[in-house]
This record gives sequence, C-alpha cells and structure tokens, in this order.
Amino acid sequence: MHNNMEEKEYLEEYEKRLEKLLAGICGAEGGMMLVEELEEMWTKSAAEYMVDAVSQINSYPAFTLAVAGFYGMALAALWDSQSPFENQTYDYFKGKGGGFDTVDEYILAHIVGVTPESDARTGIDNMMRTLSHTVMTAIQHENIEHQTTRAFYILARSAKVMFRAGVTIELRRRGYHYERVSLADFVN
Repeated sequence: MHNNMEEKEYLEEYEKRLEKLLAGICGAEGGMMLVEELEEMWTKSAAEYMVDAVSQINSYPAFTLAVAGFYGMALAALWDSQSPFENQTYDYFKGKGGGFDTVDEYILAHIVGVTPESDARTGIDNMMRTLSHTVMTAIQHENIEHQTTRAFYILARSAKVMFRAGVTIELRRRGYHYERVSLADFVN
C-alpha cells in the first residue's frame, strides 16, 4: 500500500513539473488552460490513445507525443466554436483522418482550419516538435526502465500534459488568456 502511494505521488509530481515546463514553452504564464469538459474527454479517450502510443512510441516518439497535443487542439477548437465534441473521441479523429500517421493533418486542416502551407501551420508544427522533444528529454531524465509499469504511467502522464498543451495552444490562438484579477473587484 505504501509503495503505491509513493508511486502515485511521484507520478503527480512528475506531471506538475512537466506541465509547468510546457506551459512556459507555450507562453502560458498562468499555466495550462484547463477546461473541465475537455479534461473529461481526455479521460474518456486516453485508453484509445494509449493503445497507439504504446505501439508507436519506440518508432516515432516525438510524433506519438504530439498526437495527444493535436487531439487537444481539435477538442479546444470544437469547444470554442460551440460545436458538439462529446462524441469526438481520439479514435473518431483517427478514423476520419485515415489513421494514426495522418491524424494530425486531418485535425489541422479540417478541425483547426490551418492550411498545410500557412505560417500558422509551420508555427504549430514547430511548437509541437519543441514540446514533444522537451517531453522526451524529461522522460529520459527520469531514468525509467523501458517496458515497465512506471514507463507506461510516465507515458500516460506525459500524453495528458501534451493534450493540455494542445488545448492551451489552440485556446491562445483563439484569443483566450489568463488575466490577473483582484478579489476586491468582486467584493463590496
């Protein structure tokens, strides 16, 4: 029991550190933009994503991590446009996009509305590459033995943070930002 608790604390601490690191790269000084409905969609789709992630991570580590971010961007775009997203699971986008290898292209072109040749597309691709490589470096610094339970959970936590980064990137692109408010503004 004690060991499980220590492991959970370790994973939560890792996730917090990684989230803070990626929020800085995204330029989200206030931290990642968390939207409860989108967090629920990640929870609903994480297992679908992890099936692909586990099979692809060794061959395409950066892209595998970036896919979670692209999924976050897609849901944030739908959420912001008030389009229904409750049935837009990871597998839905993968199916629409022609599979794991092209899901990013589908999401950017058809959901986010970014053309392949645009400056926005180049910027998004560069940001996802930077974030993915940062995550890969963070994972390497954990010195985790490959193909262990801990490696699986670190990958899952890393993907969740990449998803949040994707949500944050898309919401920032759409003009959302955190503002510092004073409690005095809300109290008589």
